[in-house]
Amino acid sequence: MFRVAQAWYVYELTGSALWLGFAALANAVPGMFFNLFGGVFADRLNKRLLVMATQAAAAAIIFVLAVLALLGVANEWHVMIIAFLAGAVEAFDNPARQAIYPHLIDRRVMMSAVALNSSVWSGTRIIGPVLAGFIVEFRGMETAFFVAGGGFTVMALVMLFLKVPPIPRGSRGNPAQDLLEGLQFIKRNSIFAFLITMTFFNSFFGMSYVFLIPVFAQENLGLGAKEYGTLLSASGVGSLIVTFWLVSRSSIGSKGVLVIGGALLFGISLIAFGLTSRYIGSYQLALAILFFVGISTSVVNISIQSALQTLVPDAVRGRVMGFYSMTWSIMPMGGMLAGALASVGAITILGGVIVIGAPFAVVIGGSAVAAFALGPALFNPKIRNLDTVLAQTTSTPGATGPTQEGGSEPAPARADAGPRP
Repeated sequence: MFRVAQAWYVYELTGSALWLGFAALANAVPGMFFNLFGGVFADRLNKRLLVMATQAAAAAIIFVLAVLALLGVANEWHVMIIAFLAGAVEAFDNPARQAIYPHLIDRRVMMSAVALNSSVWSGTRIIGPVLAGFIVEFRGMETAFFVAGGGFTVMALVMLFLKVPPIPRGSRGNPAQDLLEGLQFIKRNSIFAFLITMTFFNSFFGMSYVFLIPVFAQENLGLGAKEYGTLLSASGVGSLIVTFWLVSRSSIGSKGVLVIGGALLFGISLIAFGLTSRYIGSYQLALAILFFVGISTSVVNISIQSALQTLVPDAVRGRVMGFYSMTWSIMPMGGMLAGALASVGAITILGGVIVIGAPFAVVIGGSAVAAFALGPALFNPKIRNLDTVLAQTTSTPGATGPTQEGGSEPAPARADAGPRP
């Protein structure tokens, strides 16, 4: 709700796709830097208390913006500052969340647990944008911010009373040494680096479309705030359906196929959304395509996240998931790039004029996602045989798996093992 209302507010204040990109950049910068240390603190501190503190801080930040909007004194710079602070808080919140919930479940059902966790986020992607759109249209922007801030407050109270089993602290040195240890662990186990890189492509190039939805809604599809919220919710519907399907299944086939196929479908769906919005301008068709966008993003993200959570040991879980979360914190940076491309309007290449705008900015992002899925991902044997790597990891800590060069390297440590020497 907060992000939907914030994006609409920025576009309402400025009427500029470039300012949407600036807001995305303000949110991304602290995430890129602080997520790494957020992972360190997730390994060093009490994870439950850390999540509680970040939720309370996020609520306070949003309430400030709500008051400024209520008084009618907020401008785009206020929104930029709030976006920056919210990104900084989120950088410490995400790794702690990722590190805490595997301790609440049986590791043998990690895939279903990740899917169930994702279904919560998918559900909010349906309800949040629609509710935010209605509140903005009928009760005003400040009310939407107050409601969003109240939600963060409730989460902080929930964490206050949540019972969590004792979790050993995996961090012993100073923060810089802990950060270096996490980097070395990822470097030793190339499967982590590759999965995180793929997440980066999906986040930076693919999810940037979210930041341009206000432009699509107003300029290409002729919609108001209510329909804008519904448009964003369409992908949430697809995401929620596929996550419930994944939760209900004990076996889903090859995770490698799901990772590569999901990324390819994601890229193609984005290309279709950009082109049809530009040349057809159908609201109903846009809803249908965004539904498939939601399906594809959930398939690939759940597959990658469940693999990471299964492979990573508890002692460095916060730091590894901090790097993973950083790829999602970079998403607003992709929004900045997409906003800059959308604001160009047209360019001249070889004497011909090519119209860019929001639709083709999304087409470019979708093409990058599809190209990575068809290139490095498809031809990487470890991704294609991801199920074998997971089976070796959960059965024998000393097992070896094939490398890209045809040799072998130590498999990543089991989820219940400590970091390897």
